[in-house]
Amino acid sequence: MGPYVVRRLLQMIPVFAGATLLIFLMVNVMGDPVAGLCGERTCDPATAARLKQEFGLDQPVWQQYLTYMGNVFTGDFGTAFNGQKVTELMATSFPVTARLTIVAILFEIAIGVTLGVAMGLSRGRPVDTGVLLVTLVVISVPTFVTGLLLQLMLGVEWGWIKPSVSWEAGFGELIVPGLVLASVSLAYVTRLTRTSIAENARADYVRTAVAKGLPRHRVIVRHLLRNSLIPVVTFIGADIGFLMGGAIVTERIFNIHGVGYQLYQGILRQSTQTVVGFVTVLVLVFLVANLLVDLLYAVLDPRIRYA
Repeated sequence: MGPYVVRRLLQMIPVFAGATLLIFLMVNVMGDPVAGLCGERTCDPATAARLKQEFGLDQPVWQQYLTYMGNVFTGDFGTAFNGQKVTELMATSFPVTARLTIVAILFEIAIGVTLGVAMGLSRGRPVDTGVLLVTLVVISVPTFVTGLLLQLMLGVEWGWIKPSVSWEAGFGELIVPGLVLASVSLAYVTRLTRTSIAENARADYVRTAVAKGLPRHRVIVRHLLRNSLIPVVTFIGADIGFLMGGAIVTERIFNIHGVGYQLYQGILRQSTQTVVGFVTVLVLVFLVANLLVDLLYAVLDPRIRYA
């Protein structure tokens, strides 16, 4: 296990460098950041030159990237165009989005896996068909529609929740936004778990466990579920990064000042330091989540061993 972890960590280095380079190049060719600083008016040449020199935009792109990466390894992600350190923005926004992501993942595990197991064990029955139709509807409806409907009904019409989340964004306030964020992924987890359970329920090792007279719950939990969860864990592991980076719509609807909000503001104001800094951390989240998923395989299936 140890050599495998070391090898995977070494493999992360070129992936991280390539991903950050691609993002850096894409952000720097989107437009002129100095023009975004000046708003609707055109910057005079002297002001534009001063701003470019202040933020290092007068250097070649490759040199900007090397300077940026050198600063990243010292914990300096640059300064946003409003004069605030990007690390300060991260310190306030990442904990909020992390809490929102935790709530969404818990919904995926608690509801998605449970429904998927129940459907897989009752494949072909009316309840199975009904849940499949519901999950198909959830997948078909865009997240912003689900979010606006729940905000209107639960927040405005019935008054069960606050339409907007406060700055603290505690777990209690993030239940409905977390459900909205997890809705599409929850439907996919349900369908994926259902398919995996139904497929493995006909496997020889399950028949052997039943023939040995093991209790039904032990057959399901220790034999059927553990082997069936491997594709589900793979999906959820990748979904952690997608949820953190794709929470822009949900955070805009419920006025949550998290990562999505900061990315939206950075793109709107063409603040390259903000966008690249946040995406750099999200790349690290993806890489670490994928590593943890790979290590969980051996826990779920003892037959899997790493050299």
